[in-house]
Amino acid sequence: MRAGQALLVGLLRARRAALGRVLGWSVAEGIPALLSGALLAAALDRGFLAGRLGVGFVLLGVLALAMLIRAAATYAMFPHLAAVVEPIRDTLVRRVVSDAVLDATSGSPGAGMRADAAVARLTEQVESCRNLTASLLRTLRQLGVTIVAALLGLAVLAPILLPLVLIPLGLAVWLFVRLLPPLARRRRALVLADEEIAAHTGRTVAGLRDVVACGAQERVVAELGAEADARARAAKLLARASSLRLLVVALGGQLPLLAVLIAAPWLVRDGTLSTGEVAGAALYLAQHLEPAVRAATATVGGWFLELLVVAGRLAQTTEPAPMPAARPAPAPSGSGGLVLDRVTFGYGPFAEPVVRDLTMTVSAGSHLAVVGPSGIGKSTLAALLAGLLAPDQGSVALADTRLPNWPEPALRATIAVVPQEAYVFAGSVHENLSYLDPDVARADLDRAVRLVGAAELIARIGGYDARIADPGALSAGERQLIALARTYLSPARFVILDEATCHLDPPTEALAEAAFATRAGALVVIAHRIDSARRADRILLMDGNRPTLGTHHELLAESALYRDLVGAWEQRPTDPVGWFERKPVRAEENARGRV
Repeated sequence: MRAGQALLVGLLRARRAALGRVLGWSVAEGIPALLSGALLAAALDRGFLAGRLGVGFVLLGVLALAMLIRAAATYAMFPHLAAVVEPIRDTLVRRVVSDAVLDATSGSPGAGMRADAAVARLTEQVESCRNLTASLLRTLRQLGVTIVAALLGLAVLAPILLPLVLIPLGLAVWLFVRLLPPLARRRRALVLADEEIAAHTGRTVAGLRDVVACGAQERVVAELGAEADARARAAKLLARASSLRLLVVALGGQLPLLAVLIAAPWLVRDGTLSTGEVAGAALYLAQHLEPAVRAATATVGGWFLELLVVAGRLAQTTEPAPMPAARPAPAPSGSGGLVLDRVTFGYGPFAEPVVRDLTMTVSAGSHLAVVGPSGIGKSTLAALLAGLLAPDQGSVALADTRLPNWPEPALRATIAVVPQEAYVFAGSVHENLSYLDPDVARADLDRAVRLVGAAELIARIGGYDARIADPGALSAGERQLIALARTYLSPARFVILDEATCHLDPPTEALAEAAFATRAGALVVIAHRIDSARRADRILLMDGNRPTLGTHHELLAESALYRDLVGAWEQRPTDPVGWFERKPVRAEENARGRV
């Protein structure tokens, strides 16, 4: 539970001001609990029993006014409670998403299964943490104030009764504290059982076709059934342990009231207490202390323990792994490049490799085009070059340092990938363009926009200060132009365009590729038009397990597949981009969003 406690304390400490305001309004909410017994005793002794009905009703009216103050304080407290709870959820979501994305892109074994668990944490545990925190703050603060107010009111009204209340209440607290560790362990076992069922179910659904093909339905059903049974056993053990909370309620809430009622006749007979004081004391115990003890026991033994367990799981599974001390990777020199050494990669241990035993170098200042039939593995190669996937065999190194040994920020600042579906976020045009280099000069911004062919688009949108309220309103080609300009302005010295110009017309595409080709650094283009291959210094033709590297003329002479690809494009110049997939788009049509 310590990890969960540390996480929760850190989250709440960051919101001390809002918590202070919540506590202030909670004190105001406790006014009726503090005054109720004393006002009832006075209403009886000085009003109704003394034959002064007006005084009795006035005192009860004061109590009603206190209840109205409590309602107003509760209403005023809720915005401050939201200021505590909602940022907690946002922080946890960022932690879980960051952890899942980094793990999924690491290429490490089991990354997919851990991503499934991350989805379970995001959809269930983060929301549970948010809801439980809100419920606990809303409930426990009120119960705590009520218990303290009731005991203070009793101490002022009838201090002689305090030993009859505090002794059994102390025993109840001691017993409850002893019960918390086993309750926490059993609740954690239940959470882990839920996680295991979610992860196993996700793996089963993802591989359902393989399960049916292998005739493993009965085995999978048996495994899921066993996990469901384990979850049921964990739930039963938790229920048995939770039943002991009834003893705590009897000791701390019901026994004090019983003791006071038993002692009341003797105390009234010898004049120690009046009838009104006994009634006021009973009100404190029956109306405030016993319900508060019952609710606090259920809340702490249920919601609070569940919150600690869930927060502990989130803290453990999203905590960054300790990084081994290592010498920082050197910056790439002019002669350094991306080197693939006997790289093999497949999606799964039994899958046919998409890339097999590939050795090549992308030198600084070079321009490489990657071509091949659809689905042959071009985008997979781009991910391997960028370090987004880790090879099953072999290595990928940058400037003589393997990619896993590079600090992540330095690697991402050195290698940039522009995907087919370009990302534009809601904000100003300037914010989108300068996202990778916030300090970019205006002259550099103008130059980048002009070189990649985005100047007309930026002018039509309204300039750099124009707001992009809905990125979806931009066409795919417009988003690509913004992403290309953003990447051109980045510090990256190795740029990979993974069909990043597929929604542009050929002249605009040629302009953008020429801009990156003359930019300092290396350019890798996952080509979808033969013109992109012609513009490159070298071409990598991916043909299953036999990749071929050469110039356009060399491949025309040596490769029948390359000749087929070239012929298909030249014979059908309006064929879909990607050789049979997507029709070239006129820039003016694309700009108007008609594609």
